[in-house]
This record gives sequence, C-alpha cells and structure tokens, in this order.
Amino acid sequence: MHPALTAPPSANAAFIKRHAAAGRIGLSGGRDWINTLIRKAQAPLTGDGHRSLWSHAFIFMEQRIDGHWWVLESDLDLRYRQIRLGVQENRADRYFDDDLFPNVAILDFGLDATQVKQLQIAGLDLLAGLSSYSLSELVGTLFAMHSTRLRQRNNLLAKEGALYCSALVQHCYAAAGLDFIPGVPGKNIAPHDLYDSPLPHQTHSLIRDLGISRLRRLAHRVDDVLHASVEDLL
Repeated sequence: MHPALTAPPSANAAFIKRHAAAGRIGLSGGRDWINTLIRKAQAPLTGDGHRSLWSHAFIFMEQRIDGHWWVLESDLDLRYRQIRLGVQENRADRYFDDDLFPNVAILDFGLDATQVKQLQIAGLDLLAGLSSYSLSELVGTLFAMHSTRLRQRNNLLAKEGALYCSALVQHCYAAAGLDFIPGVPGKNIAPHDLYDSPLPHQTHSLIRDLGISRLRRLAHRVDDVLHASVEDLL
C-alpha cells in the first residue's frame, strides 16, 4: 500500500489495547456538541471550575473470539441510520478515533474474579431487559450538581427501567459491592464522579483536551497582566 494511503496509527487504539481488562471502566471526553455540553455541565464537580475532561462512561466486558474488546454502555447512538438509544454492547473500536475522542481513560478498581462476574451479570441483565437511555435522568443529575442536598437525594427525574451512562456503571458496580461516591445515589453519579471517586483505584489516562474555553484563557491572560509587576511587563 502506498504510504500516503496508509491510515495513521491511533493513539487511542494502542492505549485501550494496553489497559483494557474485564470489569474496568472506560471514560471518554468527546468534541461534538453533545459531549461538549455534558463536559461543561459538570464544571461544579471539578476542582478548578473548568469543564470536565469526561462526557461518557462504559464498562469493558470481555475480549471475545473476534479478538475485539466489547464494552457495555448506555448511549444515544446517532451515527447510524437506525438510531439506538439505551443499554447496548459495542466494540471498543468506536473510541479509537483520536480526533472525536481526545480524552480517554481506563479506571481499575482492583476487582477480583467474583466481583467482575457479578457486575457482568448485572450488565447482561440490563442488556436483556432493553433498558433505555434516560435523558431526563441525566438532566436531573446535572441539575443536582449545584446542590449538595440534592446530590444526596434520589434523582428528581428518575425513571423506572432507564439509565444514562455513568448511572449504568454505578448500577453494575453496586452489584459487586462498590459505591463510587458515598452518600450519592447511583442515578446522581456523573462521569466525572467516577474519575474522582475516593475509592482506591488506578487511573490510566490519555488527555489532549483540557477543556479550557477560549474566553477563560483570555480571562486568565488579562488577570496575569493585571497582577504582573511593571518589571515583568517591560
């Protein structure tokens, strides 16, 4: 094949293949408008008030006979003619695009074989039950981020038989005996909560978009100028 026609290697693909394992959590931070909105909405959860690095969460289920890692997720899949909403299994390949997903992470909470089996069973039960994606629950979670009191209450917009991405991850991990943020119900857990969970875990991350807006960068530059000494400006 001519070198000019050869696809460039995917850093995301190499990263995922290196760190994927059954039961581990995957996070992605996308650049499209939906992912950008979700990242911005999680700003109250970040330490610096910037948008979150993360907009979506999923679970690595297993590497199958086809040689691919398969993930379980609850998603709004709008990329195909037939729109898919809710709990679904997909190949991890969908996160290999470095441009669409500049940020990826894999979280290892040190589960043993029994815990991995428990969460896999919980996930397959959701898949068999055709649980739907809950946009209203996601809105309820984003709304609750601004209030510690609301975060500790059940999601105000909770729906039976429906889960958004990080709520699905918490649901499956609860079957293995883990709650990511003590005191916060599963349907108020956001992707950023998984990344910042106080539970002991190992984080592998590949970050190329810090999520600092142009306006905020400009504000930082203005602030630096205002607080700089005369000698620094000359």
